[in-house]
Amino acid sequence: MAPTSVTQTERGAPRPGARAQASEQTRQTIVESASELFASRGYRSVSLRDVAAQAGISHTGLRRHFATKDALLASVIEHLQKPIFARFGGSAESLRVEHLSDLARINDKIVGYLPLFAALIGESVSPEHPTHGYMKTRYATLRTDEVIDVTGLGRAIADGRDLHDEHVRTFAAWDGLQLLAQYLPERVSVPDALDAHEAVLSRERGAGEYGPRATTPIALPALDAGPAEDTAGYAPGRKRRADIVRDAMALFSTSGYTDTSVRDIAAAVGVSASTLLHHFGSKEDLLGEVLAYRDSEVGQRGLTQTPVTALDLLRASVATAQANADSEAGLVAVHAVLSCEAVPESHPAHEYFTTRFTMVIDSFAAVFSAAQSDGLMSLDRDPAFEALWLVALWEGLQYQWLYAPDEIDVAAHLADHLADVVPAIAETDGGVHAQA
Repeated sequence: MAPTSVTQTERGAPRPGARAQASEQTRQTIVESASELFASRGYRSVSLRDVAAQAGISHTGLRRHFATKDALLASVIEHLQKPIFARFGGSAESLRVEHLSDLARINDKIVGYLPLFAALIGESVSPEHPTHGYMKTRYATLRTDEVIDVTGLGRAIADGRDLHDEHVRTFAAWDGLQLLAQYLPERVSVPDALDAHEAVLSRERGAGEYGPRATTPIALPALDAGPAEDTAGYAPGRKRRADIVRDAMALFSTSGYTDTSVRDIAAAVGVSASTLLHHFGSKEDLLGEVLAYRDSEVGQRGLTQTPVTALDLLRASVATAQANADSEAGLVAVHAVLSCEAVPESHPAHEYFTTRFTMVIDSFAAVFSAAQSDGLMSLDRDPAFEALWLVALWEGLQYQWLYAPDEIDVAAHLADHLADVVPAIAETDGGVHAQA
């Protein structure tokens, strides 16, 4: 009797449906592995080979699913947003929440969501970044009035407040809070901060009980003395060092620290890599000089050792924001890119930004405490919270400005916010209302 023929399926080869299922499972494993690596090490620091190793497949096998790291990043973003849409709506357009803190609490529970998005917001300000268009569109959407009712923010805002401006500022501060939470996790709870701010928005601007007026000079330690004056060697050598720092800063602000090589910087300056390393022992040493240069150039106009009043310091902060927008766009960009890129603890600038954000928040807390003592801020406001919110707001507004400089006036928004917290600012300057 002739043997019965055996089909390929009967011999154990996967059926077409099974192959598709296995392929989808492999793709999901790749996305989950990439999500974990991007969150822990940063998008710029992770290669497709790293993801393949994490997923337990070959690099060639990974490339059959994702030809580029950019395509993989898009799938990671989609993957991380699925729990949000599943809980609040099927898409960004149908997303509806009662309170913004509800959404923030879901975000907190999605492993890898906050570290990745906090990093991408700043990294993506460069038009060359793969998610630049995505983030630019995101901010344009968030600035539309249609989003207000969807998020429930409109129901929280008291009559007399500018709904659109408060909306823009709330989402800016939210982004800033997400970044600060990566550096100061024990100090920053994004949902709790949003709840506290919603309570503020529910009352009239400047409402509350104030103490007697006073004018008390205060002195704050300088946040940073800036780099020491370089007097070593000959003038040409000092000029070369300064040129290297400025060109490195320009490259870091567009390509980030990780994606900028020593050879890239040397080529921009017009020197060899060995010459650059003669002036700076390593790229990490150069990064430290860039951060110090950025601090000294921006300056701490409002936070100095000279005794002044709290009102003077807060007004000077607005002036600093205006000066940055007028002439220091590159300095704002390098801060945004590096502070977000340095979210992973392994980044060489992580400790720097942890220390800096701590000092900035503490300094503003001292300013608001002095303002309260001088009868300029209502007694029911918490100086520590107002400091945290102001720093987060400033960070977030700068992101929005970098994506749409013609749409966002950082200084005007800060002034309008501060006039609510410290009404005397409006009494002195006649009030400044944001145009967004």
